[in-house]
Amino acid sequence: MPEHRYTAELAGRIEAHWQQAWQDRHAFEAPNPVGPLAGDLTPFGGASADAPDKLFVQDMFPYPSGAGLHVGHPLGFISSDVFARFQRMVGRNVLHTMGFDSFGLPAEQYAVQTGTHPRTTTEANIERYLGQIRRLGLGHDERRRVATTDVDFYRWTQWIFLQIYNAWYDADQGKARRVDELVAEFENGTREVPGGGAWAELSAQQRADIIDDHRLVYLSDSLVNWCPGLGTVLANEEVTADGRSDRGNFPVFRKQLRQWMMRITAYSDRLLDDLDLLDWPDKVKTMQRNWIGRSRGARVTFAVPGTGESIEVFTTRPDTLFGATYMVLSPEHPLVATLTAAAYPAGVDARWTGGAATPADAIAAYRASIAAKSDLERQENKEKTGVFTGTYATNPVDERQIPVFIADYVLMGYGTGAIMAVPAHDTRDYEFASAFGLPIIEVIGSEQGVETEAFTGDGPLINSGFLDGLRVDEAKAKVVEKLEADGVATGTVQYKLRDWLFARQRYWGEPFPIVYDEDGRAHALPESMLPVELPEVEDYAPVSFDPDDADSEPSPPLAKATDWVEVELDLGDGPRKYRRDTNVMPQWAGSSWYQLRYIDPTNEDTLCAKENEAYWMGPRPALHGANDPGGLDLYIGGVEHAVLHLLYSRFWHKVLFDLGYVTSAEPYRKLFNQGMIQAYAYTDSRGIYVPAEEVTESGGTFFYNGEQVNQEYGKMGKSLKNSVAPDDICRDYGADTLRVYEMFMGPLDQSRPWATKDVVGSQRFLQRVWRLVVDEESGAVRVTDAEPSEDTLKLLHKTIAGVREDFTELRDNTAVAKLMELTGHLTKFYGDGAPRSVVEALVTMLAPLAPHIAEELWQRLGHDTLLVRGPFPEADPALLVEDTIEIPVQVKGKVRSRIQVAADADESTLRTAALADEKIVALLDGEPRKVIVVPGRMVNIVP
Repeated sequence: MPEHRYTAELAGRIEAHWQQAWQDRHAFEAPNPVGPLAGDLTPFGGASADAPDKLFVQDMFPYPSGAGLHVGHPLGFISSDVFARFQRMVGRNVLHTMGFDSFGLPAEQYAVQTGTHPRTTTEANIERYLGQIRRLGLGHDERRRVATTDVDFYRWTQWIFLQIYNAWYDADQGKARRVDELVAEFENGTREVPGGGAWAELSAQQRADIIDDHRLVYLSDSLVNWCPGLGTVLANEEVTADGRSDRGNFPVFRKQLRQWMMRITAYSDRLLDDLDLLDWPDKVKTMQRNWIGRSRGARVTFAVPGTGESIEVFTTRPDTLFGATYMVLSPEHPLVATLTAAAYPAGVDARWTGGAATPADAIAAYRASIAAKSDLERQENKEKTGVFTGTYATNPVDERQIPVFIADYVLMGYGTGAIMAVPAHDTRDYEFASAFGLPIIEVIGSEQGVETEAFTGDGPLINSGFLDGLRVDEAKAKVVEKLEADGVATGTVQYKLRDWLFARQRYWGEPFPIVYDEDGRAHALPESMLPVELPEVEDYAPVSFDPDDADSEPSPPLAKATDWVEVELDLGDGPRKYRRDTNVMPQWAGSSWYQLRYIDPTNEDTLCAKENEAYWMGPRPALHGANDPGGLDLYIGGVEHAVLHLLYSRFWHKVLFDLGYVTSAEPYRKLFNQGMIQAYAYTDSRGIYVPAEEVTESGGTFFYNGEQVNQEYGKMGKSLKNSVAPDDICRDYGADTLRVYEMFMGPLDQSRPWATKDVVGSQRFLQRVWRLVVDEESGAVRVTDAEPSEDTLKLLHKTIAGVREDFTELRDNTAVAKLMELTGHLTKFYGDGAPRSVVEALVTMLAPLAPHIAEELWQRLGHDTLLVRGPFPEADPALLVEDTIEIPVQVKGKVRSRIQVAADADESTLRTAALADEKIVALLDGEPRKVIVVPGRMVNIVP
């Protein structure tokens, strides 16, 4: 008997068999319109981008960690697979695959520690990862797999970099154009040469400088986040709130370095406005809007008497200018040196000097004291510090002289690096003014006043001269109008978004397709010289750095490969000596475009044939409306990538769209954020995590090695020692059981607790389905050809309609519940064998969730076709209509009875039935005054 029972052992054999069968029969391969992966698209509506029966489903690019997967990782992968499998079964051409974002920092850190080449580690991790996800039966088109570390892949990453490098943003046309077109406009005089003069009269060096100033990729000397512990710079988004690296938790310092930057800020408005076109969670849209941070205001100039200089600030609250009582420059502001007075004026407040004898001494000491602080530390520091420059500026609305300070809560990277401080109505300014004894002038009227804290609400203008009595919006318009007339302000728009720092001082990354001549000028390599491959090095650590020294200078590992760095090339003007760039691209590079390579992974002529991109990602106005921007059809991943990856990818895609390489203006039409699987973790008396699987419980108390431990609840992961490997669950229950359990745990967009003891419930459900088809004694098929009862037919078609809708809307938990209900019904009422027609429908509906057991049962039911492409049952509308419905009957507004009537009963029938009901008759004394009938809903009787 055991060999006919659905046990973990049998499940394992079935799963291995069907995974091999799917591979042998190319079950998940999706044809392209053109190229090596082309095929017959007739069954899917042809090759048109408006073809209704194509679907591109994608999971967020995973990094192949050496630790492998825990059961939390596959949650999104299984849900996308269920969705993709269902869509295949209803007849769609589905592109679903998975690759690897494999230029990871952990592999490089391991290489530094052990000398093991990062590629060796990465490829081993990929194989382990593939083994785990294949065990889950994910229906991926294996032909389309890519890894960012594949030379054939990063050749095209380098190619895209060159397209962006050789492009500029034409603000007049609102899009990127090729640099060649810019040069042509300078040459023919249709565009004015910066600085005046004729293009032909400029030297080659001058022309190159002008073009470089326009490029979407440029070199910049800028303040960067230097992390000695990782030997590289980090983007702002990779630094934690306490000023440490997101990876490794190392201290991060601010340092001036020359780095590659991408001009993502040119796309600020499009990145903001096009969010309205996307089917994304509101939370993610809000996060992107806040990150880009568009605000309308004015640039206001404050003259500094006696210096010939002026300070420009950007403010969104020009209405509060009469309340500006001091100014603050970022310590890094270029005007600090010019505006620093030789001596402090007589009687200066001692709090303003930091104890120094001169402004120069105070500023030098202050700069040294904040050198190690990150931007986030500076902004969030409650204790406001700063020093007086010894200089005063003129408030343009009333000619008052206000002191100019430097303080670390103002950052050079935001706005103009200078602010007008209005302490009465800004919390940080209020804290600073209170600490330094500066005036606090209320200019927005309020009942609370500003005696103890800043007032940040709305109200009428007071103490503001010609603005008094106006509301905020009116005052803004009026003051900007006056200041513009006076020539000291300009109404403008400002953004929080900063250009993308696009270089890392690492080994394991994509080399830049750039070389430098003997004068240090950058030259892009021709496409014929791609790919630029990583050289071999013996030591993967940066040449020299002190993890605890902010002054440690980065020297990338690639600098050691001198034979690779120093090259002789002919770039069109004869052989010359050049030096390669020894930085590499950030890990975000490959993940910014990988969806395009999934479409055309073997194309050697271009990153993606335009016909294939148009088919899989092009706009489909007939299905999605006239403003459809295009993009893949469903993108599933965690909300933690709401800003970084999604913003970068949208930027790259928009550049490629502007340059004509793609037809879609956005990469991801629909986004779904899955929740996470959480689990209990345990800490000992020292607060150190202990292995959760070795903890025992006794009377509600938990123990590890005999010592009592504390239970807490959190994200599953290696650091909390509470991981559960999917391999173990597959071994003990089967992959289908794991799939069903994870989908049944709760709504996909919500986090849910893992409990291994509950997995058995999903296994028992599959065992009940198994027993509907297979006799556990003999192994014989036990369905009958009997006609199902009317109740069974109605339940079946109600289930079909509900499950189809649930799968479409990613409500897999409720789909499982409906299948469980149908299974329970069949088990209860058909002990001698359920009707074949109903059981086969149940098996096909189960296939997206538990594909292996479904294929096995489908075959045992006598079919030789795979369930991969259906058929998926369709509901009969006639069987979804209820014959009778229950109608509540109210007397004096309270429900007193319920009547059963035909679903299409008219008003007269409902009135008669209600008045004839025994409970209602007993409550009435004669004919009622009024009877209100709402067909299909209710009857209300007024006695």
